[in-house]
Amino acid sequence: MAKYNIWFFLSLIIALIVALPILTVFISFFYETSNYFTLLKNTFLFDYIFNSITILFFVVLITFFLGVFSAYFVSFYEFPFSNFFSWALILAFAVPGYIYAFSIIAFFENYGTAFSILTYFFGENNYNIIIPKLDGIYGAILAISFSLFPYVYVLTRASFHYQSNNYIEVGKNLGLSEKETFFKIILPSARPAIFAGLALVSMECISDFGTVSFFSINTLTTGIYNSWLTFDDLNTANQISFILLIFILFLFSIEIHSRKEARYHQPSRGFKPINKIRLKGKKTILPLVTCSLIFFFSFLFPVSQMIYWTVKFPKYFQDLNIINININTLLLVLLASASIVIISLIINYGTRISKSKILNYLTNFSVSGYAIPGVILAVAFITFFSNLSDILSEHLDFKSSKGIFIGSIVGLVLAYFIRFFSLSFNGIKSSYEKINNSIDESAYLLGYSKVRTFIRIHIPYLKTNIILIMLLISLEVIKELPITLILRPFNFETFATQAYIYASQDLIEAAALPSLFLIFWSTILILLSSKYILSKKN
Repeated sequence: MAKYNIWFFLSLIIALIVALPILTVFISFFYETSNYFTLLKNTFLFDYIFNSITILFFVVLITFFLGVFSAYFVSFYEFPFSNFFSWALILAFAVPGYIYAFSIIAFFENYGTAFSILTYFFGENNYNIIIPKLDGIYGAILAISFSLFPYVYVLTRASFHYQSNNYIEVGKNLGLSEKETFFKIILPSARPAIFAGLALVSMECISDFGTVSFFSINTLTTGIYNSWLTFDDLNTANQISFILLIFILFLFSIEIHSRKEARYHQPSRGFKPINKIRLKGKKTILPLVTCSLIFFFSFLFPVSQMIYWTVKFPKYFQDLNIINININTLLLVLLASASIVIISLIINYGTRISKSKILNYLTNFSVSGYAIPGVILAVAFITFFSNLSDILSEHLDFKSSKGIFIGSIVGLVLAYFIRFFSLSFNGIKSSYEKINNSIDESAYLLGYSKVRTFIRIHIPYLKTNIILIMLLISLEVIKELPITLILRPFNFETFATQAYIYASQDLIEAAALPSLFLIFWSTILILLSSKYILSKKN
């Protein structure tokens, strides 16, 4: 029986605020079709879909090999620097795909970094003819793959950790080789976790805007952005969004199913930690070289390239107001992470004590915001609040309220909230489920009010998880590009938007410094949370 109280209504209002812009995307499909959409449908729309699927296919393939095999090596073997690689490989999360794209272009372009290195060691020559040109779709695939493979690595490594050593011993007793044991026992047991990781990779890949935009590849995300910005056609932008959303929701459902299966496959009894095999001599070469190359190309390569450009062109220090951009970025991080966590706590507690099916369904719908790409959410956000402002102005004689939510800090934080609400809500919910209801009943019997129970009992219990969630949200906000780019106030730049603007103006050298700061702050956040992630297997 649902209990209707202040906690219920507060949670209901918040859930509606999150759900309504998301619902706008679904409703948009029934908008009147514009001439531009008809033209697009008969010309380039198929190319948008084909390019999106092509990139997705190869990114999934590459991240599978990078994530699974690196996780296998650090989980089952001891070799030089294996403990280092176990956490260092997740540092690739600190490098967004669009920054990796800058690095690829800067290194392989004519007279770029590769040319300078060859000239330094071998003298003057026309090296441009032998340097591969990793631009276009090839560059996008590599950039996205190396920035996203940690999703597969972290989840697969967690699954490997939970695999009982008994399974490995069974393989040995059956006379299976290490290779056969891997393919017949270890890999099948980790399949749900691998699928969950690949589903997350797929959602992020097909949602990517910055990378494909920089390489001038026409995908569904760039089509949405161009429809809105170039042709001022929100209807078309929303209708393309609906097409993309079909792909996203399909992948989202796979991820949810895989996550449940992964949880089911974790052994609860008879768990026996894996005894790592100590490798010596030549046997160390394969895992050491594999992990070293992955770490180098996923993290050291883009960081080194950004440092090189920064040192080579110090004049850009003067053109960039580092202090203001730091303040802007960290302000958004603080406001977004704090507000998202606080509101997620309220909704979780409201759902817990009200036991309302309506509220439960609404919150479950609201968490789909994470599955919606930033560029779609930004356009839907503008559409919803523009329509709302017009209705209020027409019927209630309100002055235009667009400026409150569009092109403002308030609107930007609200959009972040919708986008990352799932990350916070589900994270807190998983911990909340471990608090027995009898604890609440005991608190009430001792004279505690609901507010006091929430503050004095629940919050302290959830403290560690709250800190982790704030760190993860902060990481997402720092790297977020399309939402910030579209909804930010005038002349309000973050490291992500400033790097993208410089790069889009062919000033890649100038993009190096804001990119470095973005990577720096992201790395700090990853290092703060990595120990928890790797030990708790979140």
